Amino acid sequence: MSAIDQQKPDPQKLAEECAESMFARDRASQKLGMKIESVAPGKAILTMTVGPDMIQGHGSCHGGYLFTLADSAFAFACNSYDRATVASGCSIDYMSGAREGDLLTATAEERSRGGRTGIYDITLTNQDGRTVALFRGRSYEVRGTVRNSEDNS
Repeated sequence: MSAIDQQKPDPQKLAEECAESMFARDRASQKLGMKIESVAPGKAILTMTVGPDMIQGHGSCHGGYLFTLADSAFAFACNSYDRATVASGCSIDYMSGAREGDLLTATAEERSRGGRTGIYDITLTNQDGRTVALFRGRSYEVRGTVRNSEDNS
């Protein structure tokens, strides 16, 4: 193994360190009870239980909470390379309602990454495996790193 190879961090370890560092600063995801189930380069799986304060007037989970869960999974997936990355755009399609007590899982997968941009698809499912929403995010790398947030200016 060359000296250059020895200096390159393990991609899985790097993804985990990035997620740990980001989550420690992510008060919104923490406040909503989100949990990182797994992370890998370009991938992330987060869960969240639908609480009583997330229910809208029709008796199902407010779409904003579904969007937030998907957006958080997107963020952890696209920031797994220790390059500070933000959303440049995203969209969501709601497939079926989520109910109070449902355990939602957001699975984020990188579809394309090149230069400073990327495309990620996030699928939200409930505890029965039913698809609740489909989210697509477009990412853009900004200045700085994830693990050392004071670099980001």
